Amino acid sequence: VQLQASGGGLVQAGASLRLSCAASGRTLSGYTVGWFRQAPGKDREFVAAFRWSGGRTFYADSVKGRFTISRDNVESTVYLQMNSLKPEDTAVYYCAATSRGLLAAIPISSSYEYWGQGTLVTVSS
Repeated sequence: VQLQASGGGLVQAGASLRLSCAASGRTLSGYTVGWFRQAPGKDREFVAAFRWSGGRTFYADSVKGRFTISRDNVESTVYLQMNSLKPEDTAVYYCAATSRGLLAAIPISSSYEYWGQGTLVTVSS
């Protein structure tokens, strides 16, 4: 499966953005799709994930209540709605997909087999 992330941009603190992760080659049904981010000089970190089996969502504590992950009904795109953005949300955001079902593996980037290119989100204060 090929993934294409888009929707990044430059916004002010408090604004919103919606990132999209579009799949080609097959649908995302059956996968867990995650969003990760990497700020300059920092390690890549887990942001959110959507597990198709059961429709469960998972969030990092730093984004709970502000970010929402969802999917479209065609099963080919996963969205990350980001509200109340903060300067510390500034990073390159990546989407990824895994067919592995272990819940414990969801926040771990090495668990994901497929990655899209990143999209840059910059939040100014």
